[in-house]
Amino acid sequence: MLSVAALATRPDVTVSTVVCREHHRRWSDVEVPGEHRLVLVRTGRFRRTTPHGLRDLDPTLGYVSQPGVEERFAHPAGGDVCTTISVAPARWVALCRAGVRADFYVDARVDLAHRRLLAAGSDPDYALVERLLALLSATVGLLPTGSTGDRALVAAAREAILADDPAAGGLFSLADHLGVSPYRLSRSFPREVGVSLTRYRNRVRVGRALERLEQGERSLALLAADLGFADQAHLTRTVRHHTGHTPGALRQTASAAARSGLR
Repeated sequence: MLSVAALATRPDVTVSTVVCREHHRRWSDVEVPGEHRLVLVRTGRFRRTTPHGLRDLDPTLGYVSQPGVEERFAHPAGGDVCTTISVAPARWVALCRAGVRADFYVDARVDLAHRRLLAAGSDPDYALVERLLALLSATVGLLPTGSTGDRALVAAAREAILADDPAAGGLFSLADHLGVSPYRLSRSFPREVGVSLTRYRNRVRVGRALERLEQGERSLALLAADLGFADQAHLTRTVRHHTGHTPGALRQTASAAARSGLR
């Protein structure tokens, strides 16, 4: 029995948890993926065979399914849990090196990048994409990017975020809007600004949240939706991370200051 739960779904990428409860030595029916899939094993072991050979997979060895390449699976050791990352064909070609290996060693650095990716599910448009790029870089390798003109690039990205340009709604769409690789855009921010693109974007959103709270905003759920957070809990975590206080506490402080000013 196989179950799939999507952690994040976007036009360019889908991150899912795949739980398999099979326990058999026989091979499954042939599967032919339609896109590149990066697969990392969280728990358990299983076998995979393709025209290129057979591999035993476990948390120390991941693999890439390639479009049109047949694969079959066997589960002689019992069930397993995996993370599957499906990337749209055009995005994969634009990001990743050609001639990707069918499998790769998962060292502790890759394991950590995997765990960080899973923790970013509440921010699929920025944090998850940045952590996906880090994971792809550590496993299959990304195309090289230049650094000439990064200052102007970062300035343009900042302007789009500050202006609340629709293209700044996601890292992929922002990179497309600026005509650069998302990997280059992501890497250029720490060099030029000193913080990641995700942290910069959240800083802008937290500033807007503070303004709304000072203006008397009562509904944190509405505030979260207006500012593009996944939900009120995501807003609360982000504001607390940046300011050390929850939005509720900041709202009370703002209300007290306003009452004091009226006296």
